[in-house]
Amino acid sequence: MRLWLILFCLLGAFTLPLAAQDRLPPAPYAYQQLNDPAKEARAKALMEELRCLVCQGQSIADSDAPLAGDMRHEVRSKIAAGESPDEIKAWLVARYGNWVSYDPPFDGATALLWLGPLLFLAVGGWLAFGRFRRGASDGDDIA
Repeated sequence: MRLWLILFCLLGAFTLPLAAQDRLPPAPYAYQQLNDPAKEARAKALMEELRCLVCQGQSIADSDAPLAGDMRHEVRSKIAAGESPDEIKAWLVARYGNWVSYDPPFDGATALLWLGPLLFLAVGGWLAFGRFRRGASDGDDIA
């Protein structure tokens, strides 16, 4: 009898997650705009600056991912409550990291991101200059 009870409990523990809802209704402000046009404009501008963590190539304003909808709800709720866009962005960065922002701050973790294009440009210029200089000296030997 005791073995059956243990097996029943294990069976319940493994099958209970199958009954869980995987699709909750979207948050109220995920797809609904604020009534105040000025607040909605501030929210929309901020949502354009924030990256969807699921899609990664889209802003949360453009993404249809459920997480982006939750983030839009948070942004609109906080704007409606009177928080500034900078405070909301700081809260989201603290929660999700610098990746959520399309304009990450310059620090040790993002230095390569900011300096990488300049480094590649410098290396490309150095290689091109060397190639042109070598080509010019090769042309002098022929004449």
